[in-house]
Amino acid sequence: MSQKKKETTKTNALRVIPLGGMREIGKNMTVFEYGDEIIIIDCGMAFPDTRMPGIDIVIPDFTYLRENQEKIRGIIVTHGHEDHIGALPWFIKEFDVPIYATPMAMKLIEIKLENFRPKVQSKKLQVIRASETLFIGDFQIEFIHVNHSIADAVSIALHTPVGTVYFTGDFKIDYTPTTVKPIDLGKIAEIGNNGVLALISESTNVERPGHSLSEREVGKAFKEIFSEAKGRIIVATFSSNVFRLQQVISTAEAFGKKVLILGRSMLNVFEAADSLGYLDYEPSTIIDVRSIDSLPPEKVVILATGSQGEPMSALSRLAFSEHRSTEIMEGDTVILSSSMVPGNEEAIFRVINELFMKGADVIYESLAEVHASGHAGQDELKQIIALTRPKYFIPSHGEFRMLYRHAELASQMGIPHDAIILLKNGDILEFTEEGQAEFAGYTEGAGILIDGSGMGDVDEYVLRDRLQLADEGVVSVVIVIDAEANRLYSEPVVEARGFIYESEMNHVKSLCQKRVKEIADELWKKKKPLGAHMMSDDIRDKIQKSLFEYTRRRPVVIVSVVAI
Repeated sequence: MSQKKKETTKTNALRVIPLGGMREIGKNMTVFEYGDEIIIIDCGMAFPDTRMPGIDIVIPDFTYLRENQEKIRGIIVTHGHEDHIGALPWFIKEFDVPIYATPMAMKLIEIKLENFRPKVQSKKLQVIRASETLFIGDFQIEFIHVNHSIADAVSIALHTPVGTVYFTGDFKIDYTPTTVKPIDLGKIAEIGNNGVLALISESTNVERPGHSLSEREVGKAFKEIFSEAKGRIIVATFSSNVFRLQQVISTAEAFGKKVLILGRSMLNVFEAADSLGYLDYEPSTIIDVRSIDSLPPEKVVILATGSQGEPMSALSRLAFSEHRSTEIMEGDTVILSSSMVPGNEEAIFRVINELFMKGADVIYESLAEVHASGHAGQDELKQIIALTRPKYFIPSHGEFRMLYRHAELASQMGIPHDAIILLKNGDILEFTEEGQAEFAGYTEGAGILIDGSGMGDVDEYVLRDRLQLADEGVVSVVIVIDAEANRLYSEPVVEARGFIYESEMNHVKSLCQKRVKEIADELWKKKKPLGAHMMSDDIRDKIQKSLFEYTRRRPVVIVSVVAI
């Protein structure tokens, strides 16, 4: 789309403003604004990448919402994954507005708020369900049941005076799900028949041809593995996948086995799903950790967190003999029932290697169909485009290559090139009363870095310094000056960390000391006060240049001057 960005706002235009989820994985948050009313879909977090050392998570930038705080009427949550609810504690601290979520998502939100420190509360949590309709000002919001890797996922039909926006959220089309109904394709087709102004569709698995695997197929793989396993069975999966938990429990019961649940997040989801009646099992099937030693290994199934190789997860602690209650034993069968999230491969294979070395048999996605993605493949994405027949198409929830491939897919489906809109976080897109799309400006969309308890107190300069420290190390030079004589009082003290081999340290120290003495002698000859000039950036730069000439590396150089 090539329209020029505008600075004016049309009173009767519908604004669509992604604050996360565009050209990235995670941090999903989209603002819809009409007149004096704003509703928000999702409020998620993202995990830091390798360019963000020391950062815990990344959340959306709320600048636009602060500037329009009086307009916000509420947040709609499509499902309970962290990339859709993870930033809610920070949002709730600032904005006192209703939060609408399906039952499972709401349970997970309540747990998140309860465990957040400092604790935050909201008295405006409202449960909604698929097939219900919510009216907020000029917005009419329909919730449509979809299949995903968590219970109670919905897509949203947002009816406005300008037209209908169909927002898929995360979804797949599963004709044979385990404990829920298939996606409501009939309702989606009805929405399409009534006219869709814009389709905003997730793009996570757009690079995968064909159709995603049905969750029921995973159950078949479990039965085959359970029938052949001789010792304990350990299943690591995404803790939020209630359907996978149910399949493990049901398969264990079919083979007369007991189930132990390890990992706080897994227990939280289990308890939340159980309280909603989403799990079907005999109470005696679930055991606590104190019972594990009283059962023969072939009667034990362990459901564990850690499918992504997380260091503090239950599976990692089992693998590295760090769990206080049990550990991996020879003859165990370990099933990694999940996909490898990009960037986690090294950590996952580290755990897999350790499991094999402990004598376990490890089964993962590339060896058997033990995981079904919760995201639509190409054929499913095409089907949604065909059913909705949108005037405009906006790919979302994916890195740029994913959005681009999704745009290509839409073009193949007959959507005109100038009706396919590739947005980035912070873009402000307007749909006019006539149903035309045009850019109206932009807002902050880069995201806020959360470092410990700090919010937004780490910027690009801090990250740059951290990366330099990690890559090049640090050299500290302490200079003591005799202020009265205007001469060096003693030899400069030089320390280095993460910079060079220990065998080279003496030469580096001598090099720095020699350079400081040369600079001091030069200043003394010119009768310039050492105390003032030694603290300048110029001294640091000269030392760094000397180090670079010797090592071809640029460590962070810290110069401290003490006058006595």
